[in-house]
Amino acid sequence: MPTKTAAEDRSAVRALLRLWPYVRPVRVRLFSAAFVAVLASCLGLVIPLVLKWMVDGPIADRDPAGVWLGALYLLLLGVGEALLFGLRRWLVARPLSRVEAEMRADLYRHLQRLPIAFHDRWPSGQLLSRATTDLMLLRMFLAFPLTFLLVNGVTIVVGVIIMLMQDWMLGLVILGPAVPVMVTCVVFEKRYARVARLAQDQVGDLTTVVEESVLGIRVIKGFGRHRSQARAFRDLSGTLRGTELRKAGLLATIWGVIVTLPELAIGAALVAGAVQVADGDLSAGTLVAFLSTALALRWPIDSIGFLLAMSQEAATATERYFEVMDAPEESGVRARPEAGRPDGIRFEDVTFRYPDAAPGSPPALAGVTLHVRPGESMALVGATGSGKTTLTALIPRLHEPTSGRITLDGVDITRMARDTLRSKVAVAFEEPTLFSATVGENVLMGAGDDAGEAELRHALAVAQADFVHALPQGTGTQVGEQGLSLSGGQRQRLALARAVVGRPDFLVLDDPLSALDVHTEAAVEAALRRVLAGTTALIVAHRPSTVQLADRVALLSGGRITAVGTHHELLRTNAEYAHLMSGLDGTPHGAAEEGPGKEEAEAER
Repeated sequence: MPTKTAAEDRSAVRALLRLWPYVRPVRVRLFSAAFVAVLASCLGLVIPLVLKWMVDGPIADRDPAGVWLGALYLLLLGVGEALLFGLRRWLVARPLSRVEAEMRADLYRHLQRLPIAFHDRWPSGQLLSRATTDLMLLRMFLAFPLTFLLVNGVTIVVGVIIMLMQDWMLGLVILGPAVPVMVTCVVFEKRYARVARLAQDQVGDLTTVVEESVLGIRVIKGFGRHRSQARAFRDLSGTLRGTELRKAGLLATIWGVIVTLPELAIGAALVAGAVQVADGDLSAGTLVAFLSTALALRWPIDSIGFLLAMSQEAATATERYFEVMDAPEESGVRARPEAGRPDGIRFEDVTFRYPDAAPGSPPALAGVTLHVRPGESMALVGATGSGKTTLTALIPRLHEPTSGRITLDGVDITRMARDTLRSKVAVAFEEPTLFSATVGENVLMGAGDDAGEAELRHALAVAQADFVHALPQGTGTQVGEQGLSLSGGQRQRLALARAVVGRPDFLVLDDPLSALDVHTEAAVEAALRRVLAGTTALIVAHRPSTVQLADRVALLSGGRITAVGTHHELLRTNAEYAHLMSGLDGTPHGAAEEGPGKEEAEAER
């Protein structure tokens, strides 16, 4: 995950300009809304001129008809201003909701295409906060600060021109605070940017804690850790509260400066103007118009502080959004694949090192060479940490080999489109993941769009998952988040059904029967043998019963294939394999002394 100090060396304007591709399709309505808002604001500046006319004209001449006419003008101007601002809101509402929806859809689509290594590094709460809180901030920025930074800027310029035209000396008095206000804004922008970034990152951290606590609620309750989790949450909440208070303090400071200095200038202009009126150098109507214009500019000036704050938060949200969007997707097809031939699965001198591995540490896999023949089932056996799961993850390209290559029926998997590759290879993981959907929808995720009830029934039969028919709505039963309403064995059987439902050419099973009882395991194995007879399979296995599903066995030790043979051959000739099959997970003393001759020769086959 990127560092949290990215806000220190960046331009808010440059960051926000990255939103242009999303804004461009709705630019006409946004520009129209900005024009309408400028028109409404300038219409409000006509009101002081009407007041000047009334004071110096009908009021001074004691003309009731003129006063009523002036009141009508003021009413029409007020109604017109209100209608224009309402029109602005109508113009921006629909297009901005579209912009937010498109950005969220693009983010979700991009997350699906990012490599597993990315998801391993990034906390899910950080990604969730970018898809929700950050995009909400961007929509609010486009709806309000973006428009009103322009509108208020134009209003201030037009208002100052009107005041200078009324009386240039009073106008200079009003302009006196301009320099200190601008300096304050520059200093505020830099400090607020850092604090805003910190706060938004902390929201992501807090979201991660909440999500993990909800998903792990059984563990928390089972070990009585609710108090420690509550303390951790309280600590993070306290840290976020402190950061938000720093934001509030900075905002209060700039607001105090921006409000106080113009108010003092208005007070000074009032005194100076009253003296001029008393001396006969200025008409009362001109003073009223001048002060009314100055008061009309209070809101545009006072709003600068929080408009800048919202803009900084939007710039930070934009950076956080594009931190994810800029992450490179899984590499595409490098070349047109050549025609395949029956050759099964081949690993050719494959080495893999995790991207975040410590420098100098040994690779997870080192020079793996293995051939799973067409139509053959091969069991992959090894001690915990030997690299079995890593090896199986390379076949569907959940990870990319650091060196070497993997072929399916003679075709390098890097030359296949990922959709094509994953339509040929089905995977069942040791830790089954189910989604908040029906049983049928979860299973049919492993099949094409044309799969139906027949394929579903066959897959459930293979996985011995007939228990689904006893559920309240059968295969239409919602299994709930993570499928936690089901037992571990039931989830594993549904995951196995999902793997076999599409009748894949290649099957990768990562210890798929570990959560089953002995009797269910035997029934699943009997059905699975029929499936394995028609596919090429690599099966991570820990039990002798699972190993015996395979035609041959490969022993993985320390990231290397050290032996290949049948189950009975390896039991007789390989001490490490015999030790593993005895139920102990480790390498016996002296196993490293096993000669490579026969094993390496068979690994090359």
